[in-house]
Amino acid sequence: MSTFSSKVPIKSDEAGVRLDAHVREMIQWHFSPETGCSFWLDWAKKAGWDPRAEVKLFADIVARFPHFQDEWLRDLQPDVWVPKKYQGRPYNIFETGGTTGMPKQRIGWDDYKTDYEEFSAKIGDEHFPRGGAWLMVGPTGPRRLRLAIEHLANFRGSVCYFIDLDPRWVKKVIAEKKGEVARAYMDHVVEQAVTILKHRKVSGLFTTPKLLEAMGEKINLYDAGIRGVFCGGTTMTPQHVRFLIEEVMENRIGFYPTYGNTLMGLAASVPLRPEDKFSITYYAPQPRAVLRVVNPNKTEDLVNYGEWGRVELTTLTKEFFMPRFLERDEALRRAPSGPYAWDGVAEVRPFGAMEKNIVEGVY
Repeated sequence: MSTFSSKVPIKSDEAGVRLDAHVREMIQWHFSPETGCSFWLDWAKKAGWDPRAEVKLFADIVARFPHFQDEWLRDLQPDVWVPKKYQGRPYNIFETGGTTGMPKQRIGWDDYKTDYEEFSAKIGDEHFPRGGAWLMVGPTGPRRLRLAIEHLANFRGSVCYFIDLDPRWVKKVIAEKKGEVARAYMDHVVEQAVTILKHRKVSGLFTTPKLLEAMGEKINLYDAGIRGVFCGGTTMTPQHVRFLIEEVMENRIGFYPTYGNTLMGLAASVPLRPEDKFSITYYAPQPRAVLRVVNPNKTEDLVNYGEWGRVELTTLTKEFFMPRFLERDEALRRAPSGPYAWDGVAEVRPFGAMEKNIVEGVY
């Protein structure tokens, strides 16, 4: 069972030099009056120091910046995030998370295209043949994912069918202990997906682990024409990964798990080896985004390799600067591997999952 194709490995010191150079470029961009957005320019004035003079390395971001607050994305008007160079250019508004109240919103222009074009080089043509149709079974609406998946398919010369779902509704009814409503909604979504697979020639599938399993109960995916599955969602335990690969996909379909969100883009996984025992490790699209696994009680410190910690994300593009955002996820810290010369995150799950019940819905 193969996944991502490897490229010539980057050495860790080269990756560090490239990341630090990218940090300097992005800090100059976001904190210069000619190019920066009003939020970060105002932030620097209030903070009383100039990041352009004092941030030269990624380590300086960790040392000097506080954690990015998600309330800023909920409470502030989107215009505060528009860089001066982008003013006057209409933007996309993408939402993430949330079940009630105001969701987090990120604006953007071309980041999602860049992220997914880069990802295209990591999937095999034998699993996602160029020109072959895709099916996405997942949240569309205000989610970046809809445009991103369609752009990825189009970038590979393909078209994409869509089955919409509302994960906020599923999470809400599960939290209200209306399990029969959630199951009925899931059946409704799966029924639509199976109908497409029966009547259209589809070779590539994007969905969540739970929906993939539910679809596999209704139809043989390989016999229906599926050759590659691009799977997103936070919790995929080694036991569940093995079940999906061996039972649902019968070791005949290329499996490409990813860890991603509206704020980061997507982190690709490395090919599974026998010694991995179905434990998936993801690597951020550095230098555009950096993932660290930190001590929850002392977040400037990384945990040791093989230990659990909270996931911290820093996003570094011209469209969006987000330093040290504490995700609502925890993961195992993993060493560099394959073509990735930086740390990875493994077995990602909701933060505190071992201490409390977490409602994940269709994920």
